[in-house]
Amino acid sequence: MVAVQSAGVFALDALGVITLAPKHFPWLATIIGAFVFGFAIVLAGGCATGTIFRAGEGLVGSWFALVFYALFAAISKSGPLAPATHALRSVTMDASTVYGVLGVSPWLLVAVLAAGVGLAVRYHLREDAKLPKLVALPARKTGLAHLFFEKPWGAFSSALVIAVIAIAAWPLSWVTGRKSGLGITTPVANLSTYLVGGDTGVVDWGVFLVIGILVGATIAAKGSGEFRVRMPDAVTTVRSIIGGSLMGIGATLAGGCTIGQAMVNSATFGLSGWTSLIFMILGTGAATRIFIMGSAQRKASPATASAYASANH
Repeated sequence: MVAVQSAGVFALDALGVITLAPKHFPWLATIIGAFVFGFAIVLAGGCATGTIFRAGEGLVGSWFALVFYALFAAISKSGPLAPATHALRSVTMDASTVYGVLGVSPWLLVAVLAAGVGLAVRYHLREDAKLPKLVALPARKTGLAHLFFEKPWGAFSSALVIAVIAIAAWPLSWVTGRKSGLGITTPVANLSTYLVGGDTGVVDWGVFLVIGILVGATIAAKGSGEFRVRMPDAVTTVRSIIGGSLMGIGATLAGGCTIGQAMVNSATFGLSGWTSLIFMILGTGAATRIFIMGSAQRKASPATASAYASANH
């Protein structure tokens, strides 16, 4: 997804359709924000975009996470936490891109990334071909209905579709005056600001993108028969609220979420994009060890102790 998008975006830049203008790298805020955001993903049960489409599927826990994500993104961007956000993001480096630091053409990095991804895909497909295949159930739908609402999409086909959407987002957003690609955090914050204050000036292409994701997810869930309103327990509700709040704070500090930073800015070889990707992974790993692996171990401990006692009795 990143490799295909990278080739497309730099081609648009070379053709003059868009103009990439890298900014200074706010390294401190990016590191802190990306780690916090990655940590929050586990609590919220999904990243920013994941929370939106899971909310569209009827998960009430994701509704809570989405509301508090939007609220704290707005608070961090233009509310009481804005001074702290601005202070941290003012700590910058003059360097902004990987190719700028290396002093090479971005097309060299595009070629290296494409070659690396190509080798990884080939290896994966070879290994996947060795695995036994599940028996496919007879299709209940036909034509486009089967393709969109029933047939599972593979990781690579999904990545290609998203990459094409991400490439198209640049010129489509650009012509409206929003000079950026796909992004979630600022649009969500703007939507929250509009709903609270009624300022139509913040309603831009990105806001409609977020609304479109929510509507599209609901249509997909309804069409595939997977839409169900599912109520979370008390623990999940609290975690969703805390996770959504921390995602809003972390994404604003980092300058974007897994879409704006880890997918889009990484495709343009921005230092902030690749740094965000690394620290989001680290944050997610830390939260996984605490809340998932740690919880599994705590649940297993009494059973293990009981089995040990019975065996020795």
